[in-house]
Amino acid sequence: MTKDSAGIAARAAPGDTGERRLRQYLATMADALGASPLRRPLVLIAAGIFAVILATAYGQIVLNGWNKPFYDALQRRDLPAFLAQLLVFLEIAGALLALNIAQLWLNQMLHLKLREALTRDMIDTWLAPGRAFRVARQGQIGVNPDQRLHEDAHHLSDLSVDLGVGLLQASVLLASFVGVLWALSSGFVFHLWGEAFQIPGYMVWAAILYSGTASWLSWMVGRPLIALNGERYAREADLRYSLVRVNEQIDAISVSAGEADEARRLQRDLAAVIAAARRIVSAMVRLAWVTSGYGWLTIVAPIVIAAPVYFGGDMTFGGLMMAVGAFNQFHASLRWFVDNIGAIADWRATLRRVAAFRLALLDAEKADDAASRVALTRSPEPAIVLDGLEMETPTGAVRLSEPLVTIRPGERVLVTGAMGAGKTLLTHTLAGLWCRGHGGIRLPEDGGMAFLVRDPYLPSGTLRAALSYPRDADAYPDDAIGDALRRAGLERLIPSLDRSARWEHEFGNDERRMLSLAQLLLHRPRWIVIDDVDDLLAGKDGERAASLLRSDLAQAAVLAMGAGEDRTGLFTRTLRLLPVQADGGGGRTAPSTSRL
Repeated sequence: MTKDSAGIAARAAPGDTGERRLRQYLATMADALGASPLRRPLVLIAAGIFAVILATAYGQIVLNGWNKPFYDALQRRDLPAFLAQLLVFLEIAGALLALNIAQLWLNQMLHLKLREALTRDMIDTWLAPGRAFRVARQGQIGVNPDQRLHEDAHHLSDLSVDLGVGLLQASVLLASFVGVLWALSSGFVFHLWGEAFQIPGYMVWAAILYSGTASWLSWMVGRPLIALNGERYAREADLRYSLVRVNEQIDAISVSAGEADEARRLQRDLAAVIAAARRIVSAMVRLAWVTSGYGWLTIVAPIVIAAPVYFGGDMTFGGLMMAVGAFNQFHASLRWFVDNIGAIADWRATLRRVAAFRLALLDAEKADDAASRVALTRSPEPAIVLDGLEMETPTGAVRLSEPLVTIRPGERVLVTGAMGAGKTLLTHTLAGLWCRGHGGIRLPEDGGMAFLVRDPYLPSGTLRAALSYPRDADAYPDDAIGDALRRAGLERLIPSLDRSARWEHEFGNDERRMLSLAQLLLHRPRWIVIDDVDDLLAGKDGERAASLLRSDLAQAAVLAMGAGEDRTGLFTRTLRLLPVQADGGGGRTAPSTSRL
């Protein structure tokens, strides 16, 4: 995990033009959902919500029409008509209540399915072979993937459903009540200086002007929340990273008496989170002056707008209440933007983080395609062949001391070089994770290649599953696992095969390396690449490790990276990693004219 200190991911993209980037973000998320195996249930649930919203809009129109006879009955003091209208209200309210419950259930199901579809797509995209490795080395866009895959994806799903359903409902109500409000306005007669006149659609135009002004002012005041929310998420990710890092390294921190220093670091990260949140609070308060102010005005606005007609005697009290109800429904639909400006800003900031990360994942291979590539191919020949291999590094290029290297089963080859010479880079190149450079690598078609890295990975779960990884936990019988552990000097672990634990916390580096050797004894690969052989062959278990490589794994080819000389007599030959020198014409001194 790498600390996210760059803020909003999209800021790293040059030429970000706001709306153009927003369209790109929306397109990539639409592609994710379109390719999801959950797209069918998503469409069915969305269609169900749409049908319920249409039925609810019709019910709202019926309820609005109920206002006139109900309030007219009150005005006439007509008790039988009043009681009859109460029964009608109960019927309408019961139907709307059932529709509201149905919509609530469908909304929650859409929340769950959208989160599942989005998170599954992000995980699959992230863990495509070699992709997470490449993105992690592309700068700030690859930091804190856990935050983007978990918190941000979850938050984006929730906001998308809430805002999407709300916008759909507002649009349907708007389309439904514009006709009602227009028809009501047709009977409005204004009397001014002895003249009578009508304004077609008067209440419609008044609602549009009123809500449009509120929406424009809310956008101008609330727009900074987009950047502020993105900044807050970045600072939250920083704090989360620091907390996880301290927890994972607490043993070393405690031994070094570094708790006070780490506490100061955490306090600084917390202060950054609080400062970002404080800026959001200030922006929300400014926005609240606008939205709340318009909310209070809306209580009397429709009555004030219709008052000239009512006091002119051309409208009954029931007609006034019907007009007020229709205006409120129409206005509520128009002011959806005003009510949700904070959520929209939050949604855009979250969309930016999730979609920019997904685009970076999809573009990971394109970045490598633009550079010169090492040709990595498969061959029926039982050998690893490195032909004119050069690898690009951040500080230049490196090559092997021999231009053409062939490694066959049973051979032991040591690659040495100073610290930072590119030994780990060679491991990554052989694994197909790094491809920038020249020349080629031929790998045997039969596969069976295993990599023993500096910090071996042990998945959580049973020890049996960890030893069998990446195969199934039941891939090997108990006898084979027990024998492998005994050969690696770890027979004490045999009773713990079916115990579940976070094994990386159970063992030190030496034990994890010996567990990796036990894995090799189980998997029996024909080709073994060791990233840091010095640590493996040093210490109390060094001789045992060398013995296992000589005897139990004698048929396998071993290509090992080390900083020092071979002092165990294990290796049959030694190569060196050397920097590539530029020739007089500004080119390279090619180690070989042969290419794949």
